[in-house]
Amino acid sequence: MSQILPFLPLLLNGLLITLALTAVGVVITVLVAFAAGLCRMSRRRWLSWPAGVFIEIFRGTSMLVQLFWLFFALPFFGVQLVPFAAAVLALGLNEGAYGAEIVRGAITALPRGQREGAIALSLTPYQRMRYVILPQAIPAMIPPFGNVFVDLLKNTSLVSLVTVADLTFRAQMVRSTTGATTAVFGTILVLYFVAAYALSVGMGRLERRMDPGRPELRPTLLQRLFRPGGVVGS
Repeated sequence: MSQILPFLPLLLNGLLITLALTAVGVVITVLVAFAAGLCRMSRRRWLSWPAGVFIEIFRGTSMLVQLFWLFFALPFFGVQLVPFAAAVLALGLNEGAYGAEIVRGAITALPRGQREGAIALSLTPYQRMRYVILPQAIPAMIPPFGNVFVDLLKNTSLVSLVTVADLTFRAQMVRSTTGATTAVFGTILVLYFVAAYALSVGMGRLERRMDPGRPELRPTLLQRLFRPGGVVGS
């Protein structure tokens, strides 16, 4: 273990890159998940069909192949991505495809009466989605999205294969220098676990804050819509 202590700052710098990849990947994942999930539910085939194709392709193929395709194959089509951009794009698109099914499942699981009540109030489709459907569906999405985010964090280890100097890349450098394979990979195992555990704890706290059973989150649909400043009361 003493062999790698001089290289600990190098590993921590790699951890910062890993956390940056995770943060940007989470943003892309959420955006892609909601865009693809909502389009997949659309009655317009020109929206639902491409979304369905995207979801099935990115869920049905290897993230490593997707990463290599974005980094090594796109230049043949005149598109050159820097390693970091290719990495976060592969992470976000792949995990976003899984997140799209989470969004679709949470929305379709809502009782039919919620939509019918919103229609009876003459709300537009946008108002129904914003004020009635999503506020109830999002709390149900948080636990599975937490799993997706942790999976994204772990999959950042693949980006070392396209020369992104993340934690795994730096660990390979230290291992080749010191030969201390067990100590190096034992150290990054702990670092990955700590990062994943912190992310899980954060998502758990967010889940509790968004819990619809909390007293301050219990106003009924009619109370929310007809209170001053609400959709109908504004």
